[in-house]
Amino acid sequence: MQPRPPWMETAIGTAQAVRRREVSARETVQEALRRIEARNPELNAFVVVDPELALRAADRVDERIARGEDPGPLAGVPLGVKDMDSCAGFPTAYGSAVLKSRPPMTEDSVHVARLRAAGAVPVGMTSSSELGTVHFVRTRAFGVTRNPWNPAKTSGGSSGGSSAAVAAGMVPIATAGDGGGSTRIPAAFTGLVGLKPSYGRIPREGAVTSQTAVWGALTTTVADAARHLDVTAGPDDRDRTSLPPAGGVYERAIEALDVAGLRAAWSVDLGYAAVDPEVAELAERAAAALIDAAALRRVDRKVTLSDPVRAWLGVGAIDIWLHLERGDWPDRQQEMGSFVRGSFASTEHFPAPRYAGVLRRLMRLEHEVAEVFRDVDVLLTPTTAVPAFAAEGPGRQMVIDGRSVDPALSVPFTMVANLCWNPAVSVPAGLTRAGLPVGLQIMVRRHADDVALRLARLFEQARPWPLRPPAPPV
Repeated sequence: MQPRPPWMETAIGTAQAVRRREVSARETVQEALRRIEARNPELNAFVVVDPELALRAADRVDERIARGEDPGPLAGVPLGVKDMDSCAGFPTAYGSAVLKSRPPMTEDSVHVARLRAAGAVPVGMTSSSELGTVHFVRTRAFGVTRNPWNPAKTSGGSSGGSSAAVAAGMVPIATAGDGGGSTRIPAAFTGLVGLKPSYGRIPREGAVTSQTAVWGALTTTVADAARHLDVTAGPDDRDRTSLPPAGGVYERAIEALDVAGLRAAWSVDLGYAAVDPEVAELAERAAAALIDAAALRRVDRKVTLSDPVRAWLGVGAIDIWLHLERGDWPDRQQEMGSFVRGSFASTEHFPAPRYAGVLRRLMRLEHEVAEVFRDVDVLLTPTTAVPAFAAEGPGRQMVIDGRSVDPALSVPFTMVANLCWNPAVSVPAGLTRAGLPVGLQIMVRRHADDVALRLARLFEQARPWPLRPPAPPV
């Protein structure tokens, strides 16, 4: 396999090369298709690829350039689209064997439509865990997705296909969705940048689809993440929770926003988590480096929150029912994975008093997080409690720092930002002795997406990370 062209390393680099006519959009897409053909059989990052559809879209970008038009800030950038994000011409199966036979979508989501309008070229759909429910990808519909750093390990979930595709260099950017960590967990496991924006920052077609999930992207650099947010953020009348314009340009904010003196707290466990000692050490070193690089004021505040897992599982159980059509449950339950089947069975007759208990836990957590952000502006934690585990999944029990825990607690930190609607970003914190990436999570006040991105950029400048894992033999 030939070396990757320099312009293929980042979304911004690709767009610049296309807009300067150094390379055509058709050529960038052909390069992406060649890399997908070479790497996807091993990693299973893409579950659907349509070369003809992608090349026709690339030709439209080139036609705009030939007419002297500006094709947009993501001109000719090959884009992977998560198999939960609607993309016209491609089927959306949500990682489900039940939904796999549905026809291709006829319209883009707001998210994909804005990326396409900016010149991005969807080349295919990337794998997701079934209905976005777990933090690894192994489905009856499409099989197991693997990590480019070590194919025996998971690339995370639910946006595991997107992280594998970007980390392996198949595409420079891929969409992601984050309802409990599904952007940040894959970012941590594959050495990428994963921003979960404020709830409502990127609109969805109807707020009722989820009260925790937000769209996002997986990228190799903070600048790519900022450009993605600049392109996709802004209100839409179809989403009553969508936020008004932020009033600035994120790509400028990452270089100029003044964050010196902001108060930052580090927590290794938020008062309830068990964390692998090597992960804890790497993440704490990264937190200290960020505090120094950004001239933050460290606050030694103990952070003890209610375990968010029970609240998140209650909210998430309601969300997954929205994906089914009449008759899918219980008639087709044998086509579902065990976790999804169990979720449907346990919530089929979900009583109002039980749901009220979920809301009480959620409100208690919101108050606790508000108390933390009364004292600090930035909360730093590991992104995950462990490095990437087996690609097929963590099993029924995990041992973390000598404690036997439920596998859900291998990712105990990310759900807080979803439940409380805070922006949070995962950045690469370093590599374990086994060569696996570890992430640092930066969580900030609601709506302060610019602060999260600026801090990520300062860390990137202070502690540059490899854009890709070691290249496979060529």
